[in-house]
Amino acid sequence: MITQMKKYTFLVFHKEYDAFLETLREAGVMHIREKAGGMADDPELQEALQKADGLRRLIKQGAPDQLLQEKAEVEQKIAATEKEAERMQIFGNFKPETLAKLKEAGYALYLYSVSKSQFVAEWGIIVGEVGGKVYFVSMEALSEELPVTEVTLNGHNAAQLGQDIEALRGLLTAANARIEAWALANLDNLKAELKATEQTIDWKRVQLNTTALAEDSLMLIEGFCPADTVENLNAKLETLNSVYYEVEDPTDEDPTPIKLKNNKFFQMFECLTGMYGWPNYNEFDPTPILGPFFLLFFAFCMGDSGYGVLLTVIGILIAKGKLKIEMFDGLGPIITALGIGTTVIGFFLGSFFGMNLAEQLPALSNIFLNGKFMDTTFDFQMVLALGIGIFHICLAMVVKAICYTKQSGFVNNLGTWGWTLLVVGGVLVMSIGLLMALPMETIKWILIVLGGISAIGIYILNDVHRNPLINVGSGLWDTYNMVTGLMGDVLSYVRLYALGLAGGMLGAAFNTLGLMVRGEDPNIGTWIGFLLIVLVGHGLNLALSALGAFVHPLRLSFVEYFKNVGYEGKGKKYEPFKK
Repeated sequence: MITQMKKYTFLVFHKEYDAFLETLREAGVMHIREKAGGMADDPELQEALQKADGLRRLIKQGAPDQLLQEKAEVEQKIAATEKEAERMQIFGNFKPETLAKLKEAGYALYLYSVSKSQFVAEWGIIVGEVGGKVYFVSMEALSEELPVTEVTLNGHNAAQLGQDIEALRGLLTAANARIEAWALANLDNLKAELKATEQTIDWKRVQLNTTALAEDSLMLIEGFCPADTVENLNAKLETLNSVYYEVEDPTDEDPTPIKLKNNKFFQMFECLTGMYGWPNYNEFDPTPILGPFFLLFFAFCMGDSGYGVLLTVIGILIAKGKLKIEMFDGLGPIITALGIGTTVIGFFLGSFFGMNLAEQLPALSNIFLNGKFMDTTFDFQMVLALGIGIFHICLAMVVKAICYTKQSGFVNNLGTWGWTLLVVGGVLVMSIGLLMALPMETIKWILIVLGGISAIGIYILNDVHRNPLINVGSGLWDTYNMVTGLMGDVLSYVRLYALGLAGGMLGAAFNTLGLMVRGEDPNIGTWIGFLLIVLVGHGLNLALSALGAFVHPLRLSFVEYFKNVGYEGKGKKYEPFKK
């Protein structure tokens, strides 16, 4: 839900202004209203912002550019020397000085490479063969017309290059030590400086969003704070002199910031709401519906209880700080929840690390959601995915009708209610018909009545303040958009079934490959091969499935659901002025 806010308007005597700001910062609950152009092109603020960006980059890097460049150069030299050592390995541990003496005595050696099939013995003596190429030495220069490539020797042989690599690795160790020493000596100070800079930025922003009045003797500033903090804030403000303030409810025109208030379960999914955009103050918080459905969709797309167990373990380790992955920092609880959901849903879908649980546990085969739907050619899981999509869209339409009615009244939303009655009512009646709970003749008349009532709202009363003929035209256009849009939206939910099926088939394929390698008479070698294929294969499949299971449910929520619920997500997040 969205926390109720109160709007404050302050009028402060200029001599009390700094003390007033310090009081606001100590309270830590006031979101300062930005005024148009209030922070544009202020040199001090821009300088502070640039400094903060530089500090964040330096902290993230863990060392200045010079030290990192030195390390990168050594790493490049190691890579190049290793490649050269591999190239020179074929020529053995020759002595470069011996070759130089032979050249001085008039016995120059020429090295060439050529395809093995094209080599002619008269050209020279073979010294090695790699990858279908022959490397040979000749006592004279060969004609440029021959299909050979001259090879140049490095000044160091393979053994000497190996020594060079070891020396470079020593330099790399020293470079890493310098970086670690720098980080140990400076990072804490940099973090403290970043905090101080951010405080300066916040203070400057508040000043820039203050309007000076009466020849700069009075300061006007506006802000918002949660309604449940008003009493404590007012008590702090009463300690100040020459400060006048008014408290009122925000209007629809005010840019009221948004603070969400949910229980611990729904809080995990607030980050998803923030990815799309925070609701407007007069909208609704989509998180309580977005969260459970995203969890269901994710679990359906993963579709494997074994992967769910792994995700649960990973989430717990991240939450407890035992496993540190920067991109998942702070996401341990939601990963754990997604893992638990995947474990439960994956079990009922009958998959455990690509194994068919219906075959492994025949006694429990009746509880698994597989097989065909009502003796048709359609898989039950596919029909279930479509059914979930229809319910999701119907729920969106109901929420939209209720929220729009709350915002602008029932009479102004008769068209919205008409579509809701037609679609949701029609789905309910057809579902009852499938269950044979009512005679078909009764269902037919119910549908006729629903269609008639809905048509009045859709085509005649969709805007009671407008000409009825225009309403009819508008209703026809809405009908075209609704029919084509709803069909595409419902079909989009097939991806829940498709992704789960693809992941399950790929997991089963890795199991089959592993069993083929193991064979019917396994030994240590075949067992090692089996384990490598299964571990690497399922690890890759887990990563790919998790990526798909995150992106596609997010799309179903952000596109199909938010479109049908009428959610805009253009609100501004509540960011109080605080230490």
